[in-house]
Amino acid sequence: MDEERALYIVRAGEAGAIERVLRDYSDKHRATFKFESTDEDKRKKLCEGIFKVLVKDVPTTCQVCCLEVLRILSRDKKILVPVTTKENMQILLRLAKLNESDDSLEKVSEFPVIVESLKCLCNIVFNSQMAQQLSLELNLAAKLCNLLRKCKDRKFINDIKCFDLRLLFLLSLLHTDIRSQLRYELQGLPLLTQILESAFSIKWTDEYESVIDHNGPPLSPQETDCAIEALKALFNVTVDSWKVHKESDSHQFRVMAAVLRHCLLIVGPTEDKTEELHSNAVNLLSNVPVSCLDVLICPLTHEETTQEATTLDELPSDKTAEKETVLKNNTMVYNGMNMEAIHVLLNFMEKRIDKGSSYREGLTPVLSLLTECSRAHRNIRKFLKDQVLPPLRDVTNRPEVGSTVRNKLVRLMTHVDLGVKQIAAEFLFVLCKERVDSLLKYTGYGNAAGLLAARGLLAGGRGDNWYSEDEDTDTEEYKNAKPNINLITGHLEEPMPNPIDEMTEEQKEYEAMKLVNMLDKLSREELLKPMGLKPDGTITPLEEALNQYSVIEETSSDTD
Repeated sequence: MDEERALYIVRAGEAGAIERVLRDYSDKHRATFKFESTDEDKRKKLCEGIFKVLVKDVPTTCQVCCLEVLRILSRDKKILVPVTTKENMQILLRLAKLNESDDSLEKVSEFPVIVESLKCLCNIVFNSQMAQQLSLELNLAAKLCNLLRKCKDRKFINDIKCFDLRLLFLLSLLHTDIRSQLRYELQGLPLLTQILESAFSIKWTDEYESVIDHNGPPLSPQETDCAIEALKALFNVTVDSWKVHKESDSHQFRVMAAVLRHCLLIVGPTEDKTEELHSNAVNLLSNVPVSCLDVLICPLTHEETTQEATTLDELPSDKTAEKETVLKNNTMVYNGMNMEAIHVLLNFMEKRIDKGSSYREGLTPVLSLLTECSRAHRNIRKFLKDQVLPPLRDVTNRPEVGSTVRNKLVRLMTHVDLGVKQIAAEFLFVLCKERVDSLLKYTGYGNAAGLLAARGLLAGGRGDNWYSEDEDTDTEEYKNAKPNINLITGHLEEPMPNPIDEMTEEQKEYEAMKLVNMLDKLSREELLKPMGLKPDGTITPLEEALNQYSVIEETSSDTD
């Protein structure tokens, strides 16, 4: 009934009547996302009628009402096929000021029309394959970049930027060809980075260092939304950067990493918005070549070094677990380097662990990022190890029991999701310089067995990557407890009485044969398969392992 009335007025009414009826329709269906199939034909005709109104010289307020209703109707995929034509797309492009002939954005009264047109395009492109093909034909990505350049440094048109960026994100998500066009032909990387700089109002103190005002106001909701859309678009543009990275791109990636460092150190209008902002920053940092991530940490400025600081090395011996400096403004410092951004990433990771759900989507990106940073940058690894794996003192509890970051990560090493447990184990392994004995000290053999089996390190040793020489970080408490630590569980156990001490030799022999017979039965019935370690440290059936060792011994004796 609503569609019939609106269609009648749109076809025959004047601008004022059209505006009133469409405003009523918009108010009533603003939150409608599912439509009755019986009125499908009427909605198609209403869309066609609205496009006919939009080509006429009608007041701006009438245009806005038409576009609002069109945006609502475009949520229905079924009605878009007949109305998604090249002519209709061009009408929306003209209203969104996406034509090359539109040189400026001077008329503030036109801004609502531009915003609503971009919203319509977002819905139509997302829901219609025909619109996606027309976007390529009309070179929509280039037009969107053009509009971004017009409003790059103008704060009062954040809504235009926000929906321009959202449409750019959708296009680059749906068409891989557009990602390449954005990256190289349209110079999307520096353009989108500048949009982020503008949203964060960044002031540079050095090539890759910005001013961080810890007491400044949070980002506004509009600035936050704009930044999030820019981060998502940049993610698509740089998604394959680690494969195609060239030295000539290094500077641009470092600038982007420096902007993302600034992003991590500021907050949004709410806690949820801050987390969403930081989450998108983490995803984008994962696309940055690891060699450019050194800008996440930076030497202390002269102002910071002159502030009065408290160094933990100067505190009593029971508080020197970490080699860090905490300045009066709570800046995290390690070896003279500002570690604020890394500390934010660590806190972000812990919050994601504490959520207890969606680990693959929410946790693995930040864990992967911290792992790669630790593998490539020594200061980051050493700082993270001090935070995550401080020198052991109390080993009475199992490594997975407790509320520290180490306890939480060790629990993840036996998670049901293979990807989650692999990346958690890999992170701890890298912090231990890929040394098996060091990893087992913090996790126990039982928790680490999966990683060691996958890496062929069940027999001990270390990984393939090179790290600096180890320093002795064992505390006196750990050294005293070490002889009584259960290597499997990784914690201190009271000596248990040996049950065979009171047996006679005949009883011992009887129990041994009983065990052999039980194992033999399980093996013959294929309920249990004896396994052994090959010379390379990987697991294989016991017979095959014994054969390989026999071959090695024969070869060795022949050589002698």
